[in-house]
Amino acid sequence: MPSLNDIRSTFLTFFERNGHRIVESSPLVPRNDPTLMFTNSGMVQFKNLFTGVETRDYKRATTAQKCVRAGGKHNDLDNVGYTARHHTFFEMLGNFSFGDYFKEGAIPFAWELLTRDFGIPKDKLLVTVYHTDDEAVNIWKKVAGLPDDRIIRIPTSDNFWQMGPTGPCGPCTEIFYDHGDHIWGGPPGSAEEDGDRFIEIWNLVFMQNEQFEDGSMRALDMQSIDTGMGLERIGALLQGKHDNYDTDLMRSLIEASAHATNADPDGPGKVHHRVIADHLRSTSFLIADGVMPSNEGRGYVLRRIMRRAMRHAHMLGAQDPVMHKLVPALVRQMGAAYPELTRAQPLIQETLRSEEARFRQTLDRGLRLLEDELAKLPEGANLPGDTAFKLYDTYGFPLDLTQDALREQGRSVDTAGFDAAMAEQKARARAAWAGSGESRDAAIWFELAERHGATEFLGYDTEEAEGQVLAIVANGAEAPEATAGQTTALVVNQTPFYAEAGGQVGDTGQIRTETGIARVTDTRRIAGVFLHMAEITTGTIRPGQGATLSVDHVRRGAIRANHSATHLLHEALRQALGPHVAQRGSLNAAERLRFDFSHSQAVSPAELARIEAEVNDFIRQNSPVETRIMTPDDARALGAQALFGEKYGDEVRVVSMGRLADSGKGADGQTYSLELCGGTHVARTGDIGAFVVLGDSASSAGVRRIEALTGQAALAHLRRADSQVSEIAGLLKAQAGEVVSRVKALADERKALANEVAHLKRQLAMGGAGDAETVKDINGVKFIGRRIDGVGGKELGALVDNMKAQLGSGAVLVLAETEGKATVAAGVTADLVDRISAVTLVQTATAALGGKGGGGRPDRAQGGAPSLAAADDAIARVEKLIEETA
Repeated sequence: MPSLNDIRSTFLTFFERNGHRIVESSPLVPRNDPTLMFTNSGMVQFKNLFTGVETRDYKRATTAQKCVRAGGKHNDLDNVGYTARHHTFFEMLGNFSFGDYFKEGAIPFAWELLTRDFGIPKDKLLVTVYHTDDEAVNIWKKVAGLPDDRIIRIPTSDNFWQMGPTGPCGPCTEIFYDHGDHIWGGPPGSAEEDGDRFIEIWNLVFMQNEQFEDGSMRALDMQSIDTGMGLERIGALLQGKHDNYDTDLMRSLIEASAHATNADPDGPGKVHHRVIADHLRSTSFLIADGVMPSNEGRGYVLRRIMRRAMRHAHMLGAQDPVMHKLVPALVRQMGAAYPELTRAQPLIQETLRSEEARFRQTLDRGLRLLEDELAKLPEGANLPGDTAFKLYDTYGFPLDLTQDALREQGRSVDTAGFDAAMAEQKARARAAWAGSGESRDAAIWFELAERHGATEFLGYDTEEAEGQVLAIVANGAEAPEATAGQTTALVVNQTPFYAEAGGQVGDTGQIRTETGIARVTDTRRIAGVFLHMAEITTGTIRPGQGATLSVDHVRRGAIRANHSATHLLHEALRQALGPHVAQRGSLNAAERLRFDFSHSQAVSPAELARIEAEVNDFIRQNSPVETRIMTPDDARALGAQALFGEKYGDEVRVVSMGRLADSGKGADGQTYSLELCGGTHVARTGDIGAFVVLGDSASSAGVRRIEALTGQAALAHLRRADSQVSEIAGLLKAQAGEVVSRVKALADERKALANEVAHLKRQLAMGGAGDAETVKDINGVKFIGRRIDGVGGKELGALVDNMKAQLGSGAVLVLAETEGKATVAAGVTADLVDRISAVTLVQTATAALGGKGGGGRPDRAQGGAPSLAAADDAIARVEKLIEETA
């Protein structure tokens, strides 16, 4: 009996042998189709090849594509576990032709593989075709020899495939297997077609037409083939089973679930094991492809799947988290075919473990509330909608989880009442938000969030993605389009652009549609909606268009480096200055970083040097930067640093970087830096390049600020500094290593010369100060009044004291002007201060000079004036004052 791994290998090998390139499965998060939440078919990654937008070096391809259908219009979640063939995760085997072979090649390939390589009896197979596709009918007759009664013409869309309302389309032929008349059901197109006797195993799509808005069609220039065969379905058939969950792969996961829960795999809990087995695959592969549980978008769907599986484990009697224990069994089964599963195994296990531990508390509370509410209701009555909403709003129970819990009791939920309660809450939220101080036109963002949901951020994993323009907002209102030259805000369903938050600036870049190009100058976020602030540079952009969003790679790289450096800087500050250091704000821009932290005094040059060296040590270590999702409480218990004043939701991103040789040093024993952070970061610390501190300054009371550079900016700064040192060395005619000592010597020499000059100026100013012709006698008081140029205000005090000493008894007034500044200084000897005050002399002089005030002591005072233009008048007034008071 072939295993599912054998069947997958046989399929791919068959088509490789027939000239097809084996192409790896694309991720579950599609990057080229914004209309899809998850990859749900094999053709998704080839969409641009079918439309001719893209070409590759092959025209034939074959894949085993991992797919998820658990959200949007492709949602099989409610049926999983209760039917034989519904899954949230499945593998789609396919072969594709891009303008190479067509029906005449696809049908023979399918028939040969099924009947020869897989050994399926020919008389067990029948096919359907689109009712007008005579070409396919004739090929089936020729290749397979099928009679008319085993070629069923179907006139409905079941056998006509369309990529969308317009675009490539064409008929298809489906291959069915007849399980025998002992199973109820009729062939396709009959009244009993919903039975399980005839099971579709393969669909071949003939992409031959193009559909237009007016309903007309034309033949495509390039006719192509797209096929899909579910591995689980063909596996059940080839293993002699009628239930996908009885295949070897699914059975191994079911038995792993039974072992972990100590519950019979085929007993009363059979459905629970099936749900767990299926959901284990979808959750593990989604996490491996970068989706993490959250309250929005893909993360919300992942969380719903996880919680549904966890509830079923709870119903099996599991008291502790079990989902993470099943991951090794999955990796053993599928890790060889999908290496990303093996690489992400630690992350998958940790995410499942922490999510289940958190949900078990929620589950216990929610189920108790549900039981209490059901006890109040008549037997068999439906659950009121407001109660279901309380479970959702207060305990995090999605509506479908409540419905799933009630299904086994034959009850349902009043969904109309649930919707009414949801609408009432949104109305309250809108009213509260409108009064929160936002700008007057900001209510439009709340309306867009309510209509379209929150924007999904893809930027942790990619800098380029496809999206769909949902709205264009200009001047506070929605606009039908935006044309070249206009400045507007573009809203897209999903984006790689980071919106300004947590100190990290918003991304810039480009958004391109079929008809226009926009230059994104900033990205912001309001009410969960990302606003791409943009200038339309070419053409016109309209809502509803598909768009390619490209982040400025160089700028994002510089921002990432600065952001990651602030994390290392934060911990280095704590190590150097003490555990009291806490972040008080930051700026992570492309050209620099700024980090504010609690500390009461300046950081010394020696401390700054130590901090800078420690950060660079961890940059050179080039250790991986890792991200985990957990609750804020779990993160803090682990020792993660949080941003002061920040509000956190139910889960947070915890970013760790740097490895410690001394395991006793870090918060978790090994990690150097561990912080709660929603920003983007480098992949490895070495990507930061280099780290240079520019300086430390005061930001506010008790808060210091460090500014620094990383990467190319840091190297450019060091080059400029080196160039300046070289230039100085040249001027000094010295070696670079001698610059400091030579500059110090010059500074000492300059200081000595300045002192000498000051001394000479005082001597010059004192020249003749004691001569009789320079001293006036005013009613018995000796007085010197003089204007002196070239002497600074700081030197006047000593000059006045020298003049007083030469007089022995008397008063002195000196007026000086240096570098446009006028200064007045006065002195009175001690024997005269009871009659004459130096302060009064200065005030009299400054008033004559057009100035105000002046002050000091009775024996010496000083003041300033606009100029010394009236110097003679000022001296005369002081002489008169002495005459009157002497």
